[in-house]
Amino acid sequence: MSDVAYERIRQAIVTGELEPGSKIKDSDLAERLGLSRTPVREALARLADTGLVEAKPGVYTMVTTLDRADVEATLSVVEVLDQLAVRTAVPHLTAEDIATMRRANARFAAAVKKNDTQAALAADDTLHGVIIDAARNPLLKRLITQAEGPLHRIYYRKFSTLLGGQDTIEHHSQLIELCSAKDVDNAARVTAEHRRHLGGLIAELFDTDEIGHSA
Repeated sequence: MSDVAYERIRQAIVTGELEPGSKIKDSDLAERLGLSRTPVREALARLADTGLVEAKPGVYTMVTTLDRADVEATLSVVEVLDQLAVRTAVPHLTAEDIATMRRANARFAAAVKKNDTQAALAADDTLHGVIIDAARNPLLKRLITQAEGPLHRIYYRKFSTLLGGQDTIEHHSQLIELCSAKDVDNAARVTAEHRRHLGGLIAELFDTDEIGHSA
């Protein structure tokens, strides 16, 4: 039940259903989710570890705001983690893994065409999840999952600006072909380049005040 509560609360934060800066009461959430307070409290503690929730015991629990310095620090860490995942995973990727990535990119492209943000992000997670799983490093997987939380909030809100273009589809295609060819160095390079590209776009959103505490 703790895992169920975690995923549902995390999704509500990522999609903006629970807005940045909003106060959270575990009793209200428990009633809303149809769960007891214990798994909700456990889920909120886990979410605090990922930076999606801020808590001061006995005083308040709230959804964290989107802070530019924090986001930039997260991006720099995720870039390094992504490269490590690619370098570790590529030698282990199977033909079926590559096929799964291609199918995920096809779903991603179809979702972009329909402007279906949720389906696109799910397909993107599936594609990159193949690489993360193939890295066979539970700690690395956990770190990437935790670090991605704040970024998914921005991707969801600004999907058309950040991920909804042809460049992401082409990046996926290029990455897949490099992984298929077992070209570790170039696969890691294009992954880092794409992260830096997204980082630049996010910086522009902060510059133009399109991302703020209530974004």
